[in-house]
Amino acid sequence: MNRPQEGNATLTPDGKIQGLSEEERERLLPLLRNAQWVVVGRDAIYKELIFKDFNQAFGFMSRVWFNVLSCSLLSSPPGPDRTHDWGGLSQRNITLATFIDQASVL
Repeated sequence: MNRPQEGNATLTPDGKIQGLSEEERERLLPLLRNAQWVVVGRDAIYKELIFKDFNQAFGFMSRVWFNVLSCSLLSSPPGPDRTHDWGGLSQRNITLATFIDQASVL
């Protein structure tokens, strides 16, 4: 049986975002590490970005925010906040990390 999809994430039967499988983690996490993302514990990723000034940082944050909105990573109230309704690292995290890397070089 196929699990339902929401955006680019697979949902569990109770509607939560499905975490990455072991196979997906083995394939995708090394790619993130190569892009200087740090895997914190088992289910978080982190990357520090430094900008030359406030305008550059704010422009970057705006691009990321509008991408998040356009990808429907956030749901409108009163629905659940799908960005925190997860079962570990998901494909959404990988997609957003990739976008952040692309946006940070513009």
